[in-house]
Amino acid sequence: MKEKTLNTINRNITKLLRPLVRILIRQGIPSSHLESLVRKAYVDESFALNEAKGGKTTVSSVAAQTGLSRKEVKRLKELPESDAQRQQQKYNRATRVLSAWVHHDAFIDQDGKPLPLNLSDKEPSFAQLIKKFSGDITVKAMLDQLTSAGCIRVENDQAYLLKVSYLPANDQEELIKILGADTAELLDTIDHNINTALSEDKRYQRKVSTKHLDVKHLQAFKELSSEQAQSLLLSLDKWLSEHEAEEPENGCYVSLGIYFYESTNELKKGDANDISN
Repeated sequence: MKEKTLNTINRNITKLLRPLVRILIRQGIPSSHLESLVRKAYVDESFALNEAKGGKTTVSSVAAQTGLSRKEVKRLKELPESDAQRQQQKYNRATRVLSAWVHHDAFIDQDGKPLPLNLSDKEPSFAQLIKKFSGDITVKAMLDQLTSAGCIRVENDQAYLLKVSYLPANDQEELIKILGADTAELLDTIDHNINTALSEDKRYQRKVSTKHLDVKHLQAFKELSSEQAQSLLLSLDKWLSEHEAEEPENGCYVSLGIYFYESTNELKKGDANDISN
């Protein structure tokens, strides 16, 4: 590897790791634990990459790729992989329920607004929504989950939708699971684009930013970006709902995320406005 490339990797991996390490420090997790997770990830990914290429994968070949001993590779390979898909189920089910509530004909009025749902058996009922769109999670569990997240209000034996975006309120475990799922998707997209030569095969990855926003307009931009981003996501969510496969085996997973970032400590010299392509 060229020294210039290695230096670029070092700078940017450090930049990537700093927010992650900040989270780990706040959770009281020592560096040794992260090191063990990194070694496990190296082994799992090395096996996965080799298998994807259709090549023969051995403990010795993975040891050579990762710089770990054969004994360590064997030990780490035998450890169970984290089930990221299972970790994300609670989050995905909540978002699916909320999406159905605002898009499905059975749960909206003539103006397209979400109806209050009865907690009894009378239709439209909350139980009907949950049984159809939440998999095997119980009605009570989803009711508690959405209430805790501030998505719904229960009054007079009815559930009222307050917001259509799901984010766990103060559930640190759930927020950390979202950290893993969403960050992994962004990194997978970047990896795909780095290793894809044809521009038409690259995935959408853009952002808009400026280093010189007048701080008196910061709140206005927060509100504008939140409003327009939510409008876009609702529109895309509606389209996705209308184009879901009737049979699960004919479906595939896709996602599109938008995030807001600010740092008043990063007012550095540079272009007044930068739109990355």
